[in-house]
Amino acid sequence: MLERIEPKRNSAALLWVGGIAFTFFIAFLGYLLAKVPGFDHVGQLASAIVIAVVFRQIFGYPEVIRPGIGFSSKKLLRFAIILYGLKLNINTVLHDGIGLLIRDAGVITFAILLTIWLAKVFKADKNISLLLGVGTGVCGAAAIAAVAPIVKSKDEDTAIGVGIIALVGTIFAIIYTILRPILPLSAVDYGIWSGISLHELAHVALAAAPGGEDSLAIGLLAKLGRVFLLVPLCFIFMYFMKRKNQGQESSDNKIEFPWFLIGFILMSLFGSYVLGSHIHVSAGFMSGVSNLTTWCLTAAMVGLGLNVSLKDLRTKALRPLLAMLITSICLSILAYFIV
Repeated sequence: MLERIEPKRNSAALLWVGGIAFTFFIAFLGYLLAKVPGFDHVGQLASAIVIAVVFRQIFGYPEVIRPGIGFSSKKLLRFAIILYGLKLNINTVLHDGIGLLIRDAGVITFAILLTIWLAKVFKADKNISLLLGVGTGVCGAAAIAAVAPIVKSKDEDTAIGVGIIALVGTIFAIIYTILRPILPLSAVDYGIWSGISLHELAHVALAAAPGGEDSLAIGLLAKLGRVFLLVPLCFIFMYFMKRKNQGQESSDNKIEFPWFLIGFILMSLFGSYVLGSHIHVSAGFMSGVSNLTTWCLTAAMVGLGLNVSLKDLRTKALRPLLAMLITSICLSILAYFIV
């Protein structure tokens, strides 16, 4: 009897590892695709999601390795968010960016509320629109990934949101670089504008870099303020979700505490107050951690992308996309005038 059980366990373990390896393989293909002219502006994350979605439409979902893929889309996703905390220097934000932090809070509130209102006007999918509002207001894919389990988002909705935010954010970043020479903004003001209005850290870096070192530094600081506000925002969503589900005893309605956010906070504190002052690490080490974060996040997004049906994408994504586009344009205009 034991002899029969052991091979089954070994087989299950192999399929689990195979599922994880499959998501990293697609992530590697996304990395290669991101080297191709045109896709180099889109980035590894969005490129990998495109490949995953195309694979699903042609070959279907690889059911046999579902447990490993599920591990990537859930556990690796949370691990990537925890590592993402190292990108946030709390000390810098609190000492040098209080004024920016106030504007960041306004930007986040504006983006989420406007996207939700437009979603009602356009009768768009509420869940995808909410995720896009959060991604637009805070920090793109990382914010969507953090909020998704709290609002009980489906994997395919999360993947759709991440794909849209990556694509639209890239387009906006390129438009910013085109507008840079003709805008009556100093390098610092241009950096602030980029930092408080663009979607991802990578988008801010892409747009602010042409303005010079000062522009890039202040742009990233403004963006980090929005990342900093991700944690209180998640707890606000938890509060509203608990109120919404109050009196409903179903296990599906229970809100699990997002423990990965505690990890995010601890890593932020560790990176802000321990690394560099008490523990000295090389730039190469920090670069390696950043690359690990990117790869884990990409593999997780592949797992989510494999759940996307193009039929659902056409029927569910167009109206939220329109709402998010209008919000992004309005946010850019608002941010320009409050710089």
